[in-house]
Amino acid sequence: MLSSFLNHVHPELALKDISQNHLRQFIENIHSIGMSVASQARIISGIRSFFKYLLLEDEITHNPSELLESPKALRKLPDTLSIEELEKLLLQIDLSTPEGTRNRAILETMYSCGLRVSEVIQLKMSNIYPDVGFIRVIGKGNKERLVPIGQIALKYILIYQTHIRCHLLPSKNCEDILFLNKRGGQLSRVMIFYIIKDLCLKTGIQKNIHPHTLRHSFATHLVEGGADLRAVQEMLGHESITTTEIYTHLDRDFLRDTLNRFHPRHRNNNP
Repeated sequence: MLSSFLNHVHPELALKDISQNHLRQFIENIHSIGMSVASQARIISGIRSFFKYLLLEDEITHNPSELLESPKALRKLPDTLSIEELEKLLLQIDLSTPEGTRNRAILETMYSCGLRVSEVIQLKMSNIYPDVGFIRVIGKGNKERLVPIGQIALKYILIYQTHIRCHLLPSKNCEDILFLNKRGGQLSRVMIFYIIKDLCLKTGIQKNIHPHTLRHSFATHLVEGGADLRAVQEMLGHESITTTEIYTHLDRDFLRDTLNRFHPRHRNNNP
C-alpha cells in the first residue's frame, strides 16, 4: 500500500530518499479514506518493521519511521444509568420474595460502593463494618481496599441478613459469604447479569445495561456531583488515574451547564 502511494505521488523517489514527511503524507492519506484506527495502527507497525529491516541490511542510512506514532484508538464508553433510571430499576424489584430482598441488597451495595461483579459476589459478612460505614473489598490481583458504604445499602443488607440469609444453610466455604443463592452457594457472575437484564426489561430501559454499568454510574454520579477524581480512583481500586477517567466521563449537557454557570464569558451571554 505504501509502495503504491509513493509510486503515484512521488514516482521518482528512491527507497533511500524516503523521509518522515513522505510517510506522514501516506498516513494522512489512509486516514482521509476512512480506514479504521486499528487498520492504520497495523500498517504503521508494518512500516516500522520494514524500515528497521532495511537499516539492519544497510539498504538505508537512517530510519524515517522512527518517530511515527500510531493513532490512539478511542475507547467507547459504556452506557450509564441516570439517577432517575436507577431508581426505576430498583423499584421493579419485588421485595415480597426472598430473592427480591437479596437482589435489592446486591444492587444497592454495587451502586453504593462502585463494586465489580466479582467483588460483590465474594463480599464477606466479616468485611462489613456498619459502625464506621465501610466495607473491605478484595479486588483485582487480590488487592484489598476499604470503601465507604451508604446507609441505604447497609439498611437493605441488614434486612437481607435478618430475614433471608439467616434461614439458609451455607455450602462449604460459603459460611462467611454475604450473598447466597437459594441452595446456600455463592452466586455466579452470570446470575447477577441476568438479574439486571430482567429488571431492565421490566423497566423498559433501552440501554445496554450489565453489572459493570452500576460501577460506571457510581463513578459518573460522583464526578458530576463534584467529587475529587483521586478519591474516586481510590474507591474504585484503580492503579492508574487514566483508567478512572474512562469510568468518569461527563455527559455533554452536564459540561455545558457547568460552563454556562461558572465561566465568565458564558454567564448571562444570551443575545
